[in-house]
Amino acid sequence: MPFGLLTGLAAALAWGTLDVISALESRVIGSLRVAAGMLFVTAVEFAVLVIATGTTLPRDPRSIGIAVIQGLAGAGAYTAYFTGLQFGPIAVVSGTVAAFGGLTVVLSVVFRGETLTMLQATGAAVATVGVLLTGIAFDGRIKATRFAGPGVVFALIALVLFALMAITSDIALETMSPLQLYVVARSVNSGLVILLVVVVARTSIAAGKRPTNGPSWSRTRLIGALVVAGTLDVLGLMAFATGLESAPTWMVGLAASLGPAVTILVAVALLGERLKPVQWVGLAGIALGIVLIAVP
Repeated sequence: MPFGLLTGLAAALAWGTLDVISALESRVIGSLRVAAGMLFVTAVEFAVLVIATGTTLPRDPRSIGIAVIQGLAGAGAYTAYFTGLQFGPIAVVSGTVAAFGGLTVVLSVVFRGETLTMLQATGAAVATVGVLLTGIAFDGRIKATRFAGPGVVFALIALVLFALMAITSDIALETMSPLQLYVVARSVNSGLVILLVVVVARTSIAAGKRPTNGPSWSRTRLIGALVVAGTLDVLGLMAFATGLESAPTWMVGLAASLGPAVTILVAVALLGERLKPVQWVGLAGIALGIVLIAVP
């Protein structure tokens, strides 16, 4: 198995497990609080790693600027994704976000000069159609076609931003180490999301509130879940960055996009969520597209 594919799959496993934890916790304390808490834990853990390894902070203005851009994109991506998980079916939202791998392939061609075969291009198109089928609820009438819920709208936003994060990571790693990149990026996005939580708490926006009909968790369980989620994020990011340093961006990004597949399997098998037939077809299309793109 190619090393880039292996590291991407390792990131997918970490992020897929993280998604399940975050989705459940979002329904207890709200998506913005979960995003802020997890990103804060991730930032602290990267800071500890930087200190423990004696890694210096980046000094080149261009490198710092790219890391900040990645942090801004990450703040939007995680906030949108967790909000989608709070308001939409876990399986559908995760299935939609899974297509960020296909978009990463396209961006890799446009901005990184990587090439695809005709078969891989076909796979990208199939995956895109799969996303559309996964994200809509169709009852047999064209005029009645609609998004399956507000969660999918947030998932589409997250999809674009996660792909942007993949490309900026690849660019940034040309001039800095993974620890240098992520300690800056996570400091930026955790600070932004924490500020957003403070601002939104003064409004009536549902994403910033504790769900009134959600389950109740103890403080210990909440903190423990945030620490586990943050640690999984660190592991996923390091695996992802390691792959980017030695393999094509499209390969690592595509493999990492399988993370939501883990979430979907758990949501359907263990949490009792159900998909419409057309949405199963959409998921199959995403899977087929991923396979076609991965063919040399």
